[in-house]
Amino acid sequence: MQKLTRLTLLPFVAVTFVLIAITTQAYSQNQDVEQSYKLGPGDMIMIDVFGEDDLTMEVMLADTGIINYPFLGELDIEGMTIFEFEQLLISGLKGPYLVDPDITVTVMQYRNVYVTGEVQRPGGYPYQPGLTVEKAIAMAGGFTERASRSKIDIKRQDDPAAEFVRTRLSSPVRPGEIISVNQSFF
Repeated sequence: MQKLTRLTLLPFVAVTFVLIAITTQAYSQNQDVEQSYKLGPGDMIMIDVFGEDDLTMEVMLADTGIINYPFLGELDIEGMTIFEFEQLLISGLKGPYLVDPDITVTVMQYRNVYVTGEVQRPGGYPYQPGLTVEKAIAMAGGFTERASRSKIDIKRQDDPAAEFVRTRLSSPVRPGEIISVNQSFF
């Protein structure tokens, strides 16, 4: 049997550190999305109240942004972060209903990203953390032969003017945004 030395283990250790760094970065990016993500119509969320099966449920956020929750009635949660929504539930249920509620809210399915214009299959596609313009276009079947690879516009959800702005293939995409691939003029 071959004796392992430090030099033989060095490549394995280096690869392990690289994999840990990549995993940590991806987890960090997903955490950032989760913490800053604002709930909106089309999101499927899971409300988990520890030890209270009657208060644990999956809810699809309707166009109004309002959900009906036991004991609390109608709650307008559109535009809230997950943390803000958890705090709303905790403060509403604490006291008369539960002594110390342990509540976790998770986005089970994000609202769609829409890709229009010169792509093979225009339409809505499920958002995934880490999504870029290029990946969204790939989900839509890629460019048509008439597509411009440099004239791509995006309508951001957080843009108050809600106008299309020029973007790059490497730009990040958030749920609910619209990507438009323009035609190339040869």
